[in-house]
Amino acid sequence: MKRMFSLVGILLVCFSLLVACSSGGAEKGSSEQEKPKDSNEKVSLKMAVFPADEGVFKRGYENFKKDHPNIEITIETFPQQQYYEKIRMQLSGGEGYDLFTGQMDNMIDTGLVAPLDNYIKESEMDVAGYGTMYDTFKADGKVLSLPYRKSNWMLFYNKTLFDEKGVEYPSDDMTWDEFRELAKKMTSGSGESKVYGAYLQQWPQTWYMSAVQDGASIIDKDLAPFKDALQLRIDLEKDGSIMKWSEQVTTGAHYNAAFQKGNIAMNMIGDWHVAQLRQAEKEGTLKFDWDVVPIPHPKGVAKNTSLALPVSIMMNKNTKHPKEAFEFLKYMTGKEGAELLASEGYLTGYMDEDIEKAYLGDGTQKPENLHYFLETKEYPEYPMLPGVKNIVVDQIFKQEGELALLEQKSVDDAIKEITKRVKDEWASKYADK
Repeated sequence: MKRMFSLVGILLVCFSLLVACSSGGAEKGSSEQEKPKDSNEKVSLKMAVFPADEGVFKRGYENFKKDHPNIEITIETFPQQQYYEKIRMQLSGGEGYDLFTGQMDNMIDTGLVAPLDNYIKESEMDVAGYGTMYDTFKADGKVLSLPYRKSNWMLFYNKTLFDEKGVEYPSDDMTWDEFRELAKKMTSGSGESKVYGAYLQQWPQTWYMSAVQDGASIIDKDLAPFKDALQLRIDLEKDGSIMKWSEQVTTGAHYNAAFQKGNIAMNMIGDWHVAQLRQAEKEGTLKFDWDVVPIPHPKGVAKNTSLALPVSIMMNKNTKHPKEAFEFLKYMTGKEGAELLASEGYLTGYMDEDIEKAYLGDGTQKPENLHYFLETKEYPEYPMLPGVKNIVVDQIFKQEGELALLEQKSVDDAIKEITKRVKDEWASKYADK
């Protein structure tokens, strides 16, 4: 009997040891198997980017994959006018993109933008380079995207045209009234040989920016400051100094092609235009000299006060590969990606001394006065709140502004209707009550 109990005891001890070793071995083996999976398994991602940024993102990916050979990224784009519509359609269908660029407020309402806080924390990512902009990309206390460029506005001008007319280049401290007079002076000819003093893209931002420079917001209860802003655009058209809005629409005019044609003296557009013009110079299609100065400002407002609308990268919360997707998001919005973007003329969301040097380059690339972009006082084009871009900018300001530009409505009536519609169509749904 004693022998039996002893035998049973020995067997129990052996079994316990066997189970312990087996358990420890399985746990160790499991971790060893997961590690290579994370680092070596092929992962395929899809990303949508703005058409103007497609080239630089593809170059960024070529650099990125040197250290991440297992991550394959297909980068796609759409025409700007269809961009958000295409992305939203694909995402709503349960498929689409792991990553996508754009203005964050355009996508918040989809409920598909992944919070990045945990990924940022786990990666120990340094967010100091974003400055105060970092908090701009929070909604309900969560970081929903990170910016890769700022999109500050600047006044690009054709130096060759100014030289030919013997007119002094635009000043870096020019009011809107002075800009109007300079545009008149630089306008000449007619038909195919016409030279326009300026070009304003047919976006609402190009007429409402003077009010925003003065501290107004497009969702204010009192939108009276926007009367003078809209009137200025109409006056420039009446002067013949800019292409009429109706002609822009019917001909499909675009700021980049229009300016590169060589018959536009001044072009008011964002920092991304630097990269477009440099590319044209590389291709040999740009036939004139050019530079930049700060956009005009209202009286009493400091010079080089500009609008900015940061463009960011967002991650689909339904992506099957969030860690890998975040790695590329972090790369393109962080220091490494910023140095690449800056070297190609993009004003980056992440900034430090090294990136400033990369942005300014060795002084051999145009524009000569690129430094103005680093010295700008920035106002957001519009508050980055749900519905502001989709409803207030793209519908209300666009539609009512167009009626005034087509002379189907007075400026006063247009602003009154904008005020009413902002209250009824946006504030009633989104504003704090």
